[in-house]
Amino acid sequence: MFLITKKKQLNENTVQMTIKAPHVARRALPGQFIIFRTHEGGERIPLTIASYDRESGEVTLIFQTVGASTSILGAKQEGESILDFVGPLGQASEFENETRVAVIGGGLGCAIAWPQAKFLHESGVEVDMICGFRNKDAVILEEEMKNSCQNLVLMTDDGSYGEKGLVTQGLKKLIEGGAKYSRVIAIGPPVMMKFVAALTKEYGIPTTVSMNPIMIDGTGMCGGCRVRVGGEYKFACVDGPDFDGHAVDFDELILRNRMYAEQENHHREETCNLLKQG
Repeated sequence: MFLITKKKQLNENTVQMTIKAPHVARRALPGQFIIFRTHEGGERIPLTIASYDRESGEVTLIFQTVGASTSILGAKQEGESILDFVGPLGQASEFENETRVAVIGGGLGCAIAWPQAKFLHESGVEVDMICGFRNKDAVILEEEMKNSCQNLVLMTDDGSYGEKGLVTQGLKKLIEGGAKYSRVIAIGPPVMMKFVAALTKEYGIPTTVSMNPIMIDGTGMCGGCRVRVGGEYKFACVDGPDFDGHAVDFDELILRNRMYAEQENHHREETCNLLKQG
């Protein structure tokens, strides 16, 4: 069993949770993920590691309570435990000889973009962060992101906070304003990453995206997380989650991610009803 040591509600649907998992904390690196199960018979769900503390042996996750298993996890409190916490899984992010990097996060993707930016910033790389949210109420980790870059640009769909518009508009404005990026890192919904990659391809800027497709075992055995990259299939759990954004077939990825939407909605409704009943 794995103890929940801290819990913080970041907004209505987003939870920051710290788990005591010394073996994961000792080996974790930016870009890697874990797979958890809350209880026997529960789903195996991947979540990217937001941060880790090797001394305390703790790992922090940030997630939205959008599905059945994340709703069950989000309902747990400090002092309670979960059954499984496996990791670190996947390949750690690799950054070499970077000079100035734009790290782009969309919604919950900012929770994954933030540790990437923090790692680069602490390594002496000049970092700009461009983060997009639906509205002011959806904004998370603003202070943490400010402390992990030289320049933070916040975008909201409705203009209720920061600048109104999409992250691609914020990125284009910086590029055309003279920013010379050695790399762009985009983490968020597949549609967002698709259009960021399309924009950076126009300017010839290498672009890394983080994939979070359907995943079950985290070992490459099930094939559920396959992603077509450069005409070949890769497994996000063992080959990724980072890939060349200019080589990913985003259209196929988006279609595959929608395959089980009906079943997921049904399961989520059942779980919500059970949680309400206590």
